[in-house]
Amino acid sequence: MSKTKKFFDIIISGGGLSGSLMALSLADLTKADGSLLSIAIVEANKPEEHKTAQQSHTSPLFDDRVLALSHASAKYLDSVDVWQHLLLDACPIEKIDISDRGHYGKARIEAQEHGVSALGYVIAMAKIGQGQLKALASKTNVQWFSPDTITDINWQPSNEHNNELIPESDNELSNSVDNSVVNVTLSSADILQTSLLLACDGANSPCRKLAKIDVNKNDYQQVALIANVATEKVHNNKAFERFTEFGPIAMLPLVPLKNSQSRCSLVWTLSAKQSEQLLALNDVEFSHQLELAFGSWLGKITQVGKRDVYPLVLLQAQQQTYHRMALIGNASHTIHPIAGQGFNLGLRDVQLMASLIEKQLQNQADIGSFRLLNEYSQKRAQDQKQIITLTDSLVTLFANDLPPLVAGRNAGLKIMNYCQPLKRTLVNKLMGY
Repeated sequence: MSKTKKFFDIIISGGGLSGSLMALSLADLTKADGSLLSIAIVEANKPEEHKTAQQSHTSPLFDDRVLALSHASAKYLDSVDVWQHLLLDACPIEKIDISDRGHYGKARIEAQEHGVSALGYVIAMAKIGQGQLKALASKTNVQWFSPDTITDINWQPSNEHNNELIPESDNELSNSVDNSVVNVTLSSADILQTSLLLACDGANSPCRKLAKIDVNKNDYQQVALIANVATEKVHNNKAFERFTEFGPIAMLPLVPLKNSQSRCSLVWTLSAKQSEQLLALNDVEFSHQLELAFGSWLGKITQVGKRDVYPLVLLQAQQQTYHRMALIGNASHTIHPIAGQGFNLGLRDVQLMASLIEKQLQNQADIGSFRLLNEYSQKRAQDQKQIITLTDSLVTLFANDLPPLVAGRNAGLKIMNYCQPLKRTLVNKLMGY
């Protein structure tokens, strides 16, 4: 006797930032009969970790790093009722100051010049995750399988079963394995079936590996040293990108604490050896080294939080889709944080996929069709290529102290600062438009 398989219109692998946002983006869509889509989220972390995320300082699903949200990303989060949960914790970026330490090149970007109140926002990943889980809590058509993981995926039709379906109202599909569904086996031994599998399961995506989709990988031989710091001078909602001979330093404004201390999130790109030396310093010594490298823009560093280090790697999947499956976010691409575009790029994956599924539903068409997946792959290719090329170029340009490159990048910063059409093009891309 064959094992009963529960059917969901869509299965999402991974319940982190991309996965929970994907579920939110689809949860209110309806099928031809007026019913909501049935959605499953398969997530490795325990259910109680979802429930307690809003009380804890960190969460296994959403680590303690800070994200720069583009203007367009904030608007999208507002459209899915998440932004209301983030307002108090999101610090607006009203100005950006870009400079090259020891050289003349400078560029300044102001939100007011581009007709917006903020170019973007800075907020902890944990806060975004908590906001998305709050918004998801009321969605009764979203079911979590957690703690659980996908251990096998069967994309192939099987000849040993017929095509008899149990009525849709039972939400069960048994004795049926054909090419209109994907069969997913979980570590719990549950077997699920779906019309569309969305892999939102990170840089080490199990779904991508099971589909044998290869990746192009470029190890930058760099790490990002991350910490929250308090500064003597108030940041006034200004972000700094400071290029130094040791690597770029980003200081992103954070919402002040109750004691009104001005706080910034530090992202310092370094070699692994340099980061080890900095991690070995006490807070006073580290503050001094940061002041020397960053300069006096924000005065003295008065307090340093926990320091963490993350390796920097460019990862690109060689294909975005497979039979009834698409890669979303970090499962598809993991990029250098130099321009703060990683999450924003993944959010646009989510946004496009949701809009394509909505269109298919309106046309009463198959949501897992080759046509939809091909359109997703083609439409995302250009944006992904542009952002990856931009970040890759910045890494090469600003991590090199060869005199011709130094002269070229400083001239480029100066030209960008005074050439409004060029500045507008760059700013629009950074804002997500």
